[in-house]
Amino acid sequence: MTKIKLSKRPTQKLLPVKPGKPSALRIKPAASPKSPASKQVSIGIVDDHTFIREALRNMLDAEDSIRVVGEADNGRKAVEMAIAERPDVMLMDIGMPRMNGLEAARQIRQSAPGVRVVLLSAFGNDSFINQTMLGDFDAYLLKDSPSNLVLHAIQEVVGGRKFFSPSISHRMRKIGAETPIGNGSRPAVKLTSREIEVLQLIAEGYANKQIAGDLGISIKTVEKHRQNLMDKLHIHETASLTRYAISSGVIDNAVQTLLPL
Repeated sequence: MTKIKLSKRPTQKLLPVKPGKPSALRIKPAASPKSPASKQVSIGIVDDHTFIREALRNMLDAEDSIRVVGEADNGRKAVEMAIAERPDVMLMDIGMPRMNGLEAARQIRQSAPGVRVVLLSAFGNDSFINQTMLGDFDAYLLKDSPSNLVLHAIQEVVGGRKFFSPSISHRMRKIGAETPIGNGSRPAVKLTSREIEVLQLIAEGYANKQIAGDLGISIKTVEKHRQNLMDKLHIHETASLTRYAISSGVIDNAVQTLLPL
């Protein structure tokens, strides 16, 4: 008779335990699928009005995907924060004392090129739209934009895309990126960021000597910028420069009530 050899199921072998050490059964837990941890977007807030900074912080703090790394109340502090903290995005006002958002953005581009800049302004002004076209900003939003639009803009610039408020985008499409924008029948004027900064300080009541000390330039350079502004704008008195600064949004609504028109 032929013997049938039954195959036995292999038994699990236990590893020998070394003498003197207690036996311990170590069970490796089953690997659970891990979802990739989403990186928080770091944000710097820049505005010279405390209540606006607080409103922005409250909105951003409610988002788990966003982390506010700092605040600043003028452009110079904004540049310092961008260099020190290297946030993903800077939410920045235009009309601020000491250094406006345009000049701050230019310096951030040079000193911290990886930082995205989202411009917040109370005005959809032509001069500033021209500046955004030159690439100093990644997004341009009006301050009355709803929170979901601000969050969407942040998402867009982090993804490497530019974003503009719908009204700004409409005007840009209308005039074309290469066409300077005018106001009524007046020819369009393109000011440099330094000229806009000097214009802001003039409108805030600074004398030439104060402007020179504040910006770290000579009085003669300030006088040259002042003359360039008057020539470009066809303006011949300081009061008219101030009115232009207000109407163009170089200084915002809060300052308007303090300056005679």
